[in-house]
Amino acid sequence: MKHRHAGRVLSRGRNQRRALIKTLLGSLILHEHIKTTEAKAKEVKNFIDQIVNKAKVARTDVVRRVAMIRELRKDIPMVAVEKLVSDFGTRFDTRTSGYTRIVKLDVRKSDSARMAIIEFV
Repeated sequence: MKHRHAGRVLSRGRNQRRALIKTLLGSLILHEHIKTTEAKAKEVKNFIDQIVNKAKVARTDVVRRVAMIRELRKDIPMVAVEKLVSDFGTRFDTRTSGYTRIVKLDVRKSDSARMAIIEFV
């Protein structure tokens, strides 16, 4: 039974899954869109809302800025943190959630995996 177990396994162990999500989040922030499988895109979408909300707090609240930047560095690379705090804070001021969209694509030829593009709105 899967009581109280949220999220997707993505056919990986715990540490591999964390590393995969961390790199996907960093790539999404730096490039503003990535092409990946549909399951990975749906999983990243859950995390990106939380990260952008933390960046918005870091931009508005001067006292909590350093703490939020330290917390964000655990999830994404420092280059992505800098871009997130500077650019995305002003870009998503009016939104409270729903920062990304997932566009479904055709299946991948080699293994018939469902593909998608995840991008910022």
